[in-house]
Amino acid sequence: MLRVGAERAGDRFAGRIDFVTANAESLPLPSDSFDAYTIACGIRNVPRIAQALAEARRVLKPGGRFLCLEFSKVDLPILDRIYDAYSFHVIPRLGSTVAGDAESYRYLVESIRKFPSPGRFAGMIEEAGLRHVSHRPLSGGIVAIHSGWKVS
Repeated sequence: MLRVGAERAGDRFAGRIDFVTANAESLPLPSDSFDAYTIACGIRNVPRIAQALAEARRVLKPGGRFLCLEFSKVDLPILDRIYDAYSFHVIPRLGSTVAGDAESYRYLVESIRKFPSPGRFAGMIEEAGLRHVSHRPLSGGIVAIHSGWKVS
C-alpha cells in the first residue's frame, strides 16, 4: 500500500510526503510534528489500540487532527442481518475462492465484530488526550469515521 501511495503521490508531493513503515504503537517520528494522522481499516489490527492512539496524539502538532476510518456496527434494522449473513457466509467463501485463504477472511469478520463500538472507540480517543472527538457512521454503520483534535 505504501508503494501504491508513493506512486500516486508522484512528483506532485515530492519532498512533502514521506512514506514510512512503522509500528503504530511506537512510531519512529518526532513529537508535535504532523498536521494530520490518518489510519484506514487498520487500527483494529493493532494489539494495543490505546498505545497507538497515544502515539497518534504524540506526533500531532497542537491543532492537528486525527482521522480514522474503520469498520463499525451496522445500525439499520434488516441491513444488520443481511450484513451478518454476508460477513459470516459469503466473505470467507470469497476469500477461499479468490485468495485460497478462507481463514484470513474469517479473521477479518471476527476482528470487525470484536472492535469497540463507535461510542467506546470515541471514548478511547478521548482517553488518549484528543479533544472534540466525533464519529460519523457511513453506509448504515458498516464503517465509521472517527475524528479528534490535539488542542495542546
